[in-house]
Amino acid sequence: MALKLHEISLHLDESEDLIPEKIAAILNFSVADINSWKIVRKGIDARRKGDVLRVYTVEFSCLDESGLLNKNHHITNLDKVKTQPVFDLIPLQDKLKILVVGMGPAGLFSALALAEAGAQVCLIERGRPIAERLQDVLGFWSGRGLNSESNIQFGEGGAGTFSDGKLTSRVNHPTMAYILRRLVEFGAPEEILWQAKPHIGSDRLRGVLVTFRRHLLSLGVDIQFSSRLTGFELFNQQLSGGIVNDSRLIECDRLILAPGHSARDTYQLLADEKVQLEQKPFALGLRVEHPLELINQIQYGMASSPQLPSADYRLAWNDPVTKRGIYSFCMCPGGVVVNASSENGGVAVNGMSDFRRDAPKSNSALVVSVSPDDFLSTDNLAGVHFQRHWEQAAYSAGGGHWHAPAQPLLEFLHGRGGQLDSSCQPQVVHADLTTCLPGFVTEGLRRALPVFNQRMRGFVGPEATLIGVETRTSAPLRIVRNQSGESVSHPGLFPVGEGAGYAGGIMSAALDGIKTATAIINTN
Repeated sequence: MALKLHEISLHLDESEDLIPEKIAAILNFSVADINSWKIVRKGIDARRKGDVLRVYTVEFSCLDESGLLNKNHHITNLDKVKTQPVFDLIPLQDKLKILVVGMGPAGLFSALALAEAGAQVCLIERGRPIAERLQDVLGFWSGRGLNSESNIQFGEGGAGTFSDGKLTSRVNHPTMAYILRRLVEFGAPEEILWQAKPHIGSDRLRGVLVTFRRHLLSLGVDIQFSSRLTGFELFNQQLSGGIVNDSRLIECDRLILAPGHSARDTYQLLADEKVQLEQKPFALGLRVEHPLELINQIQYGMASSPQLPSADYRLAWNDPVTKRGIYSFCMCPGGVVVNASSENGGVAVNGMSDFRRDAPKSNSALVVSVSPDDFLSTDNLAGVHFQRHWEQAAYSAGGGHWHAPAQPLLEFLHGRGGQLDSSCQPQVVHADLTTCLPGFVTEGLRRALPVFNQRMRGFVGPEATLIGVETRTSAPLRIVRNQSGESVSHPGLFPVGEGAGYAGGIMSAALDGIKTATAIINTN
């Protein structure tokens, strides 16, 4: 048996080597009785500015664990270490042929689970491998034009490859620990296993993806890049194959569709094939960018500390007038704003951080909730058209040439003041951002910003810049499926992940892919 103690606090000038002494002091026993210990969770308590604490959860073993537990039964932060559930796949009885479409986290982890269970897996991706994809993205940012098949949205790893590699999720599921362990196995930093807010960083994530791909290949997975799903083959009302690039058929017993939230031509294909879809809420707004040290000062009471990560934040407010949620999203400490466009004539932006999170600026989306009532259409693709309209407006506001429209936050809020300074490439152009936002988003942000400034003094100031537009917060529709994960209209089709409308981020998408793969294995 081992014990776990939560809420062990260290001041910034205290070494982690003091943790055994802290354990002994809290539990009133001799530090010499501790045989071993390890950190299993590490977070930050910044409620008292200027006296920020690092807070740990530690597992340890000692000479008399039962006696120590009984003596300290009144301490609620102390308990036994629970045995982690083992994620074990049942080997497939029949050698199923599975076609997996999309190499984002949902597609990758579903392919992994199925291949390790013995399925014959073909994994296709419309974009390019990570090395070539990186060159396409860097070329776009340097002004060499957009590759509509290989960009921030499409390619090995999915849209999350160029973000922050955030591994947080509101979903609490035992399989999450398994996902983290596999990512470490493929080269992710080991600290993601104990960080309260784990992230890999876009730079480290690229290497993880290459190792992941090599492992899949070692399992016999057939991986095909530059291969876009363009149609379905049906036999006796059952999906029996996918048509790729309008030219070849890949036969399969099951098709897992992990399209990503920006695969708008795939959504059109599904609509044309009469796959049951439904409209879904999402959010729309802008990116806000501040100096890194300013956000650190607001959150920590100090501009920097070698003992602290770059500060993050999460802001949310429910507008009492419109009842809409207005909130920050995908906050990237020490990162850059990126032009995340994937269609000609439309500009969309996102945020990205490397593992060290040490770029001069921090950024986050500031978005307003959008409901199907705002689309004014019963078309299941109405959300797609809504996003595209405002991306095209942003392209026009930026003057074309892929320049993102931007505006000092003070000017957006008060009509004057502030300075324009952004990390976004190829570049930003000063613009009136109200021309590329729905009126309810503009007004919602203007009502929310003073509230956010009350919670983070200095958030609204002359150094803040807004960049437009942030439209790809989540999928604008859902591919309707049953409890087994199968399309309700097309047997044999299994939609998964964020693009299918069932996840939001790397971890929940990976989990959804594993759950769907497991359902296929268990019903074989």
